[in-house]
Order: sequence, then C-alpha cells, then structure tokens
Amino acid sequence: MASLDKPPVTTSTVKWRFPAVHPEGHKYVAIAAGITLLLTIVSHVLFWPMVGVVIWVATFFRDPIRTTPQGEGLIVAPADGLITMIQRVPIPRELAGENGLGDAPLVRVSIFMSVFDVHINRTPIAGTIRQVVYISGKFLNADLDKASDENERQHFVVEDRHGMRIGFTQIAGLVARRILGFVKAGDMVAVGQRIGLIRFGSRVDVYLPDHVVPQVCLGQRSIAGETVLGRVGGVPVGGIAQ
Repeated sequence: MASLDKPPVTTSTVKWRFPAVHPEGHKYVAIAAGITLLLTIVSHVLFWPMVGVVIWVATFFRDPIRTTPQGEGLIVAPADGLITMIQRVPIPRELAGENGLGDAPLVRVSIFMSVFDVHINRTPIAGTIRQVVYISGKFLNADLDKASDENERQHFVVEDRHGMRIGFTQIAGLVARRILGFVKAGDMVAVGQRIGLIRFGSRVDVYLPDHVVPQVCLGQRSIAGETVLGRVGGVPVGGIAQ
C-alpha cells in the first residue's frame, strides 16, 4: 500500500500548444496557404501579409479542449463571445408549441462572436436533441436584435433527463455565410458536446426556462462549455430587460 506521507504524483511535461484545427477548417487553411504561395511568386512583398491570413484562418477554426463544470441544474454557455443581451422576449415560432419551449415569453441570453472568437458551438445541457430547425434568411449584423428573426439561423431544442428543455439558436451574421450542425433530432448529447459551427462571425441565442436564473452579466465574456450561463433556482447576478 502506498504511503500516505508521499506527495501526490505531478507532472511538468504539459506545455502550451496551438489548439487543434477543426476538420472543417483544413480545406480553408489549405486554400489560404495555396493563395499565399501563388502571390509570393508574383510579389515577395505579399508573403508576410498572406502568412498572417493563413494564421488567422487556422486560428478561426481552432478547437480547444474545454473542461465542462459538472453539477445538477447547471446550464453552460454554448458559445465563446460577449454577452450582449439578457431580456425576456417572445419565443421564435420555430421553437414554440408543446413540442418545443411552449408559448410564453422566456429570458434570452445572446452571445456575440467576433471573427477572433472560437466558433465551435456546444450544447448547454446533456440530454436528447428534440428539434433541429434550419431557416434560410438574411445576413444582417448579428449584434442587431432583429437578427434573431431575419437572419439565416438554426434552432435546437435539447431535453434533459428531468424533462427540462433548453432552446438555443445559431445565427449567421454580416460575414458569416454558413451554419453547420453536427447533430440531428434524436441524438443523445453530453453537456458541452460540440453541436455545430458558424463560419466567420455570428451570434448564439439561448432561451432559459423561468426556473433557470441567468448567472452572467451584460458585457461579460463567455467560454463555450465552461462558463455557467444559468442555474436552476440560482441567485440573480445581473439585470434582465423586460
């Protein structure tokens, strides 16, 4: 039996490394690298600016490891970005009804992702994907309130083992031109699991049931899969616009 007086085993071999690039980004990195080589033949002056573009493309599609908090009643952020809106709003018709989130207004937390944020989106809770609804639309500035109703978007409803349903929506923006989903209705997901990607700047809205209290404030930055966005029966930490 190991002695209780021995110090815990530790390691000093962990070092920083660039996060892995999601497979969806490999072709874009390759395209950017190919353009860089072609432009270098034309003019060496363009080499370093284009190297910067290649690095930015790889950075955009980075897929870092995340440590998701565990515990009953926690709803985690589905996206990296800035908390820009916390307000009670009518539910989008695609998420309403008895098979969705009901018909009463709910608190919506909006997370704006700039082109410098990680764009891999994750599920806020563990459970079963009940709905996935894609809607084609415009490409307005994702920071505008009407982007929730007019932009290209993809809605999800996930239900946990207690029957609680959380709705969240990927919304395309001015620069974003493609929403990708990694899951479909009926899939079982773990909290913090990757569920989709929006290319090049956008927004994610999360709709919280009334018994879930927001745990973030306007202007706070969230980390997908790590930041606690809401808590069942929690204590409010910021104001909610009515």
